[in-house]
Amino acid sequence: MRNGLLIGVATMVMACQQAPLPGKGKAPKVAAGSATESLDRMDGRKPVPLLPMMAHHQKENMRDHLVAVQEIVQALAREDYAGVEKSAARIGYSDHMGMMCDHMGAAAPGFTDQAIAFHKTADGVGEAARKKDRGGVLTSLGQTLTSCTACHAAWKQQVVDEATYQRLSATHGAHK
Repeated sequence: MRNGLLIGVATMVMACQQAPLPGKGKAPKVAAGSATESLDRMDGRKPVPLLPMMAHHQKENMRDHLVAVQEIVQALAREDYAGVEKSAARIGYSDHMGMMCDHMGAAAPGFTDQAIAFHKTADGVGEAARKKDRGGVLTSLGQTLTSCTACHAAWKQQVVDEATYQRLSATHGAHK
């Protein structure tokens, strides 16, 4: 029985390695070059050129956005609308958030607009919480998450050196 189980597991592993990705046809072939370069060639999203510190800061912000969403859901489950509003404010739009989005998207035309739209959808979560409108909070949170996933589906970080960032951000200019 043990040998049969091992053969079955080995067969499944081999099949998984050869199976096409769902909805994508055949599995992509790994091209020559580094693993990172191979992954980058497979990833069709648009790059957001960032300096290493900017990329790190952006990732920290994204993780905090996830924590804020978690807090919103937990507060809503307790019907703590003040908690919902407080957490929604962290991901909502502010002038400071707009300036950060401008800075992060300076070298990627279209990124800033999409990032600001995300933050503005989050404002609806806070507005619904002020009205103690559970359905409105859920609807607005759903719109916020749709905006979030659309942005992640469209963009990827591209860490670049200072000279490259300066050249690209000067070429594309900041969002106005």
